[in-house]
Amino acid sequence: MSPFFIFKNMSFLEKVPAVLLLEDGTVFHGFSAGKIGTAVGELCFNTGVTGYQEIFTDPSYKGQLMVTAHVHIGNYGVKQAENESGKVQINGLICRNFQLIGSRTLADEQLQDFLVNESLVAITNVDTRALVRHLRTHGAMNGVISSEVVAINKLQVILKEAPSMEGLELSSQVSTQSVYELGDSSNRKVAVIDYGVKRSILDCLVQADLHLRVFPHNTSASQIQEWGAVGVLLSNGPGDPAAMPNHVANLKELLSLNIPVMGICLGHQLMALAQGLTTIKMHHGHRGINHPVKNLETGLCEITSQNHGFTIEADSISRNPHAIVTHVNLNDATIEGLRYLETPFFSVQYHPEASPGPHDSRYLFNQFANLLA
Repeated sequence: MSPFFIFKNMSFLEKVPAVLLLEDGTVFHGFSAGKIGTAVGELCFNTGVTGYQEIFTDPSYKGQLMVTAHVHIGNYGVKQAENESGKVQINGLICRNFQLIGSRTLADEQLQDFLVNESLVAITNVDTRALVRHLRTHGAMNGVISSEVVAINKLQVILKEAPSMEGLELSSQVSTQSVYELGDSSNRKVAVIDYGVKRSILDCLVQADLHLRVFPHNTSASQIQEWGAVGVLLSNGPGDPAAMPNHVANLKELLSLNIPVMGICLGHQLMALAQGLTTIKMHHGHRGINHPVKNLETGLCEITSQNHGFTIEADSISRNPHAIVTHVNLNDATIEGLRYLETPFFSVQYHPEASPGPHDSRYLFNQFANLLA
């Protein structure tokens, strides 16, 4: 087998064998990319053709092994300004063709160097089409990647120690630890509760002429009230919302202030829990930049960017007569948006900032800004 060639430092990257073991015993063989090592987590797949850098640095992917459904990864390198957080957030990467030399002239570095610097373990030359079909059929499950341990019996021991995503709280691991501000201080004040917020969400809010103060995940309603916020954004984030009862209790107090609140992804789920609804684990989740959603209030459809493994249980809507479904997924009819009568609260399951993805849903940030008037 011929080695790969890295142009940057004129050296060779040997094809080191690597193994992927699934929780149900399925095994895939390939070669190492990124750091030599071992990584465990819940397997999920993203159907996006572009945007791998934003995906890898999205805090919502904390604790997961990312399977990229698109065949080519690394073909346009990495540009630091496009990171969605300060570091790589996925636990590991599984892909088909890993490109060592990207063709993008504006790139700061190649993906291989980026992954090594971020200590991320990856496996390439995997039949990702077969793997995605397997996950679609059998559902999300844990897995382990290794380029240092290839004995299946040893990998089984490592895999048994991996926690299930169901019941796992992860926001505390990705949230900011200190308060910081963004935007023009003369604009309207919006508090952002950071459960794992993406930078592009903050950018969209600033572009809507809002002054932001980003708070840690466990901030109380009184702290937000003391700052004088006229609105609140509940951010995206990782993990199981049902494993966050203290956060839900905080939200109930926050919602009692009756100021405009917008929720995105995990924030959408936590708001629903605070309103008496229920969340459930999905079979294999929605992750990609091509999910069709219908806005039931306008009759228009949007192509959306999504990243979630939990959703609102449709039957629980009857528990709150004020909860109105505003958006539904056209693939499986799951709930994608809610608003609450007699209150200035609304939320969406998908990612309106769409980084990566189409910008069909960015109107929601202006909708939120108009609520603050």
